[in-house]
Amino acid sequence: MVVCGDDGLAHRLAAELRGVYGEQVTLVVPASERTVRPPVVGRARAASAALLDRVVNAAAGRTGGSEPVGGERLVEAAEATEAVLADAGVERAAALALVYDDDETNIRAALTARRLNPRLRLVLRLYNRRLGQHIEELLDQAAALASGEGGGGGDGGGGDGGFDASTTVLSDADTAAPALVASAVAGTSKVVQTDGLLLRAVERPPGQAGGAGLATLALLSATGNGTAGSDGVGAGAGGGGRGTGGGSGGFAGEQGPELLPDAGAVRDAVGRGTLVLEQVSYAGPSLPSGRGGVVLPFASLFSRRLRWSLAGLVGCVGALAVALSVVTDEHPLFATYETLLDLFAINDPALGAPIGRQILQLLAGLVGLLLLPVLLAAVLEALGTFRSASALRKPPRGLGGHVVLLGLGKIGTRVLTRLRELDIPVVCVESGAEARGLATARRLRVPVVLGDVTQEGVLEAAKIHRAHALLAVTSSDTTNLEAALYARSVRPDLRVVLRLYDDDFATAVYRTLRAAHPRASTRSRSVSHLAAPAFAGAMMGRQILGAIPVERRVLLFAAVEVGGHPQLEGRTVGEAFRAGAWRVLALDTAAGGEGAEPAAEGAYEEGTVPSGLVWDLPDNYVLKGSDRVVLAATRRGLAELLGRRARDGALS
Repeated sequence: MVVCGDDGLAHRLAAELRGVYGEQVTLVVPASERTVRPPVVGRARAASAALLDRVVNAAAGRTGGSEPVGGERLVEAAEATEAVLADAGVERAAALALVYDDDETNIRAALTARRLNPRLRLVLRLYNRRLGQHIEELLDQAAALASGEGGGGGDGGGGDGGFDASTTVLSDADTAAPALVASAVAGTSKVVQTDGLLLRAVERPPGQAGGAGLATLALLSATGNGTAGSDGVGAGAGGGGRGTGGGSGGFAGEQGPELLPDAGAVRDAVGRGTLVLEQVSYAGPSLPSGRGGVVLPFASLFSRRLRWSLAGLVGCVGALAVALSVVTDEHPLFATYETLLDLFAINDPALGAPIGRQILQLLAGLVGLLLLPVLLAAVLEALGTFRSASALRKPPRGLGGHVVLLGLGKIGTRVLTRLRELDIPVVCVESGAEARGLATARRLRVPVVLGDVTQEGVLEAAKIHRAHALLAVTSSDTTNLEAALYARSVRPDLRVVLRLYDDDFATAVYRTLRAAHPRASTRSRSVSHLAAPAFAGAMMGRQILGAIPVERRVLLFAAVEVGGHPQLEGRTVGEAFRAGAWRVLALDTAAGGEGAEPAAEGAYEEGTVPSGLVWDLPDNYVLKGSDRVVLAATRRGLAELLGRRARDGALS
């Protein structure tokens, strides 16, 4: 695997590939003094070296080459030019990740790499979604034309015995947003996103081992003391680069975690907690209906005073029409018609008419004069209402149970979009009037408070005292921390999620806030650590959906085609389950084909299977070759299932 980048994401991605997947990595980064955040990248490099030592020691006796299995080769270069890519061994690599902060740099390097090795699996970091889609199609088409029929995936373990030159375009903002949202909503970042669903791994104490959930993923250590805090700073700000588990507490005790246990093991477990897979849900107030478009009720176009004025004028016209009908003995409809003509000054003067008719005509003309300013005010007020509807909204009165989102930059914009997709009410706080996320907030009609969060009264305007959580994702660590401390002073029990770049700073903040407010939920998150698993999964192949740490071990989630796998094809779900190795969780009916419909002896009738993922598959459902399933597996189990060569010491 080759990783090229200029910030902390490159180092964390390399650590993820080595620690979780046991891959051999070549890391191409600028010199330390050229990086944007030298102290952070230096610490990440030190952590990478420490992890490399552990892997080499575990694989002792099998590292005869110049580059040990599961090791890392470091190449320092300011940019991924053709010469640098050739020196990094792109011609022999299974996958290449280009995670520079500049989109143009990544695209230029991707085009060069595709020409050097048409069979290379590419993973690009691009913020521009539309451009990324076109680049992905272009590079895939170039690989198909240049390669013809495929070969192996390279010695890095990237292939399944066939040719896989896929191109995957990801954004660190997009990949980190689900975990940040889950941290604010459910208090955890151990999440996997698939088919539009956000799934979380929940640790339950021994007394709740039989609780409901989509599946039981693991039995935790009997005496482990790190499980309760494993989703704190370890899983967020420090987990990706500090080991394979990502937990802050670590593993303690003689009996380690048991991954993917069978029903008997779960039933007989005494004194051991469980890790259960659940769907992330939000129990607070939902958004009102009709969101998204500028659809305003008639009553909201005009103020109450203007509506009373219009009602008074209509009453006057009606009274004049009735009086005219009585004075002239005309039909009420004709009398109303004449009154309107007098009102708009288009009727002939009532010369020679009875005195009553003349008086009524004068009164109608007076009412017409009064009508002109009221109509002008109605037009101006309606225009102002439509203008304010397209502008930034203010938090409504009585709002509560919402999420206060601090920062509408690259990360904040993606988090805001994800929160609204889940119908979670949000109030944004942004200091800059030119922030890129303001247009998104205006389009989604999300309330925004413009102001410096460090100034008094800004968080109060966002209704922080009635909020469900504070999500601080600005690019400044100190601003996020100051906002969190002030919010804690207002609401000591408020759930707080901080985006902190510096690992040591994040660890100190997490421990201090948790010690000061033990009953409140505090999470410190690093975007690069949250994004690294998704990039690593894409480098391993599109079937990898994500990874969840379980103490010092890792569970992988993958989407696998049943065809070609004798361990799955033709077997029932119960027979395909192998304790400690893999477990089928769901059937992807959106994949199409005849296999999208379970067998007749299953729990569903023909043609009645819901679209998307079916989670409650019966144990007697027979997996067909055309099926596509989502499964949880250990690293060794997935390597065995996909036919990859497991490495002793690296895969555990």
